[in-house]
Amino acid sequence: MDLKQVSGNSLSFIGDAVFTLRVRQFFIENGYQSSKSLQSLCNGYNSAKGQTKVFERLKKDNFFSEAELDAYKRGRNHISHIPKNGDLRTYECASGLEAICGFLYLSDPKRLDEFFAKVFEGGIRNE
Repeated sequence: MDLKQVSGNSLSFIGDAVFTLRVRQFFIENGYQSSKSLQSLCNGYNSAKGQTKVFERLKKDNFFSEAELDAYKRGRNHISHIPKNGDLRTYECASGLEAICGFLYLSDPKRLDEFFAKVFEGGIRNE
């Protein structure tokens, strides 16, 4: 598969699923079992605001390669709607992060693991 031919929207679509699953797995593996606490903790990462925090933290650490930043830009540029409780910049950033995740899922599982190790350096509160 030529990932340059995969749309940013498709990268974000698959990245959203992968990101959500890995966040849920992280909290289950760390002993959280209550549905209420799982939902609350996962939202700290899976919301647009939480994903924006992750992106900004990793970008500040110069974590991303040029190819990953290209996937980010492609995903960020394919916004079709903005949720009522969000703003354009936050939603674009979150979609871009999901595109990076989708890109890594499709291209480099080892780098995807490095990505999530770095993501979860934010701890249970995504700080």
